[in-house]
Amino acid sequence: MHPTALIAEDEPLLAAALRAELTRIWPELHVLACVGDGLSAVQQALALRPDVLFFDIRMPGLSGLDAAAELADQWDAHSTEARAFPALVFVTAFEQYAVQAFEAQAVDYLLKPVQTARLQKTVDKLRANHLRATHPSSRPVDLEPTLHQLRHLLGSSTPASAAAPLRMIAANLPGSGGASLRMVPVDEVLAFDAADKYVRVLTAQAEYLIRTPLKELLAQLDAQTFWQIHRSTAVRVTAIDTVTRDDTGKLSLTLHGHTERWVISRIYAHLFRAM
Repeated sequence: MHPTALIAEDEPLLAAALRAELTRIWPELHVLACVGDGLSAVQQALALRPDVLFFDIRMPGLSGLDAAAELADQWDAHSTEARAFPALVFVTAFEQYAVQAFEAQAVDYLLKPVQTARLQKTVDKLRANHLRATHPSSRPVDLEPTLHQLRHLLGSSTPASAAAPLRMIAANLPGSGGASLRMVPVDEVLAFDAADKYVRVLTAQAEYLIRTPLKELLAQLDAQTFWQIHRSTAVRVTAIDTVTRDDTGKLSLTLHGHTERWVISRIYAHLFRAM
């Protein structure tokens, strides 16, 4: 059975060049589709179930890292049969992403512009992985090493803030259209939840809106005080009331004094193993 791939790259010329070079170096590989944004990458990967993913790091909507994390979270729930998670190859123009974690196990990287010799090395690794995965005696591939690497890479992509920890937040009052602000002490915040262009700021008594991206907020918050539980959500650890697991293995939690249930992404589920 021929191996299959999905390319997610927002620059059509680069996507076409990568596809052509893969066809030359690895003629057995069947590229099922090329997409130009992170959301489409997740949707097409779930629909097509390729063996290999070539994800650009920086894409519209979801980044390549976020798209991979979202895909890992949904992989098992969208299939009636067990399928190994695809081998991940990230494509980036930025050296800081080419860290040692990419070199291990199923995750690899390519720097733009993609060089033939480096692509050949990646293809050799992917071929070996594919042969092992399709061997009759092979065991199901454990997703945990990939999740571990994604956690590391997502963490390293959030710049550390050199400023003092965030103490107060200027937040919009709901329904004010941005005309009214309140200074909200971070000590009162129970959760941050990204939604559209805003981040919801939830306290015990009220809810506010801010425009600061969650990734920027996380760089200014104490990681021991606020845990990221989803790419769009961070919660105060001491505010967690219950953590439950449904029949599919999905984790979710509630906060003290609130009935809203918050989904825990698979990539952050390791935080709750001791609870």
